[in-house]
Amino acid sequence: MDARASDAPHPTAGRRSRWRLLAMAGPAFVVGCWGFGPGNLTTSIQAGSGFGYALTWVAVASTVLMLCLADMSVRIGIQSPVSLLTAVKEHLGSWVGYVAGGAIFVITLMFSVGNAVGSGLALSMLAGGPPLMWTIICTILVATLLVFRNVYSVMEKIMVVAMALMALAFVASVVVARPDWWRAAEGVIPTIPDGSMTVVIALIGTCLSANAAFFTSYGTQERRRTPAQYRDVTIADTIPGIAAPGIMTAFVILVAAKVFDGPLGAGGMVSTIGGLAKVFEPVAGPVGTWIFSLGYFAAALSAMIANATAGGTMLSDALGRGASPSTKTARIFSGIILTWGVVITAVFGGKSPVQLIVLAQSLTVLTAPVLAFLLVYLSSRGTFMGDLRNRWWQLALGACAFAVVTWFWIQLIIGFFA
Repeated sequence: MDARASDAPHPTAGRRSRWRLLAMAGPAFVVGCWGFGPGNLTTSIQAGSGFGYALTWVAVASTVLMLCLADMSVRIGIQSPVSLLTAVKEHLGSWVGYVAGGAIFVITLMFSVGNAVGSGLALSMLAGGPPLMWTIICTILVATLLVFRNVYSVMEKIMVVAMALMALAFVASVVVARPDWWRAAEGVIPTIPDGSMTVVIALIGTCLSANAAFFTSYGTQERRRTPAQYRDVTIADTIPGIAAPGIMTAFVILVAAKVFDGPLGAGGMVSTIGGLAKVFEPVAGPVGTWIFSLGYFAAALSAMIANATAGGTMLSDALGRGASPSTKTARIFSGIILTWGVVITAVFGGKSPVQLIVLAQSLTVLTAPVLAFLLVYLSSRGTFMGDLRNRWWQLALGACAFAVVTWFWIQLIIGFFA
């Protein structure tokens, strides 16, 4: 037998390697779909329509920093023998764990409003009828899904498919719309135009979501990842799962800037669901409204599932009632999150639903500094993380992420009292 033939790799080896990498995908895609919900779509379109290409930098910078926080969470999930919030309580005290769990729950309540409003608006455009009716129907559907025993595995598959479909739609929209790439490149330089602060904060709340990064650890432990698998997880899950929604956010801003011929200023931002739907007219003409509504609904439903699951799971963990979405406590809190979204939609969503979505998104920054600090702190402890502890550049990026969310938290508070 030819020695060279015996030394050659088996023809199926490459396929096995690719399938091994694909098997690593999951937790970060869940987090990505959580962030890329109707709130992200709405604020991205408002950013492009109101301020042209000037806010492209928010999506780019936030995605880089979000990758850093998610990677920290993944490494904690791999290295820690206990769940993330349990580790917080063990290393910093029970009261810190309770504060962190409460902070996460508050953020998920804010996200739930945007998801509830968005699902109702999208289905109302697709099938007619009052948006509130569709919001209630979607909420019941999601609550039914969460009753399943293997809720995380079901949710994970839905998220990956939804992300792939949305990615195709937004790539097509960029190709057809042909934005001004030179002006887009200029938009990577950070600026905050007059009247854009609320939109910027809302984008930060979705693209640099510390609570979503937190949940990556839970998905990683659910999949029982090991230190030997860290590299594959990074390549197949963390990077594409976090980068994909960031890229799509930037694409939406670029397309909106081109379609609405921004910058139009804060007064020119799109403020109705019908106006938002025009962003896909370059792709499919009159059918673009239908495509947008379908994508908007997919974003809302996938984010609604992830948000309710994550919020319920992590608050249950903080209270010492289990770190699984299948626990009774987690399901009760998931139900409360879903109910909150419906109630706020019914009370405040009638007059200006699009602005309600943007406001809810901006409020997700309220507790983000606490969560970002905890991720950076725990992943930097050598005795806890071992060989997976932060290197100097990871620590530097983590410090930048903490500084960014803290600065915009300050701006949010100042805005309340201005």
